[in-house]
Amino acid sequence: QVQLVESGGGLVQAGGSLRLSCTASGRTFSSYNMDWFRQAPGKEREFVAAINLSGGRTYYADYAKGRFTISRDNAKNTVYLQMNSLKPEDTAVYYCNLHNTDYWGQGTQVTVSS
Repeated sequence: QVQLVESGGGLVQAGGSLRLSCTASGRTFSSYNMDWFRQAPGKEREFVAAINLSGGRTYYADYAKGRFTISRDNAKNTVYLQMNSLKPEDTAVYYCNLHNTDYWGQGTQVTVSS
């Protein structure tokens, strides 16, 4: 079993920044690639960013490139999502995921006001 707990969401004005965290327990965190997804009201869950085991490779959705940064600290079993220049369309619940598994966190709400 593995547990994922996200934190760091909140309400921010357009142009602002937030840093999301996802802490894992129960398995060897460093053995997994990690993903961030998001789901806006009435929309399907969509990919945001991914990071490989060591943190040396990252991948982003087009809308996230240049604004979001994914990183990880294997010593802390934590993956981060730094989000800058936030837009109202970034409003969603953000989830972390152990890549290609059914392990998801409970999500953290990000709301960007215009």
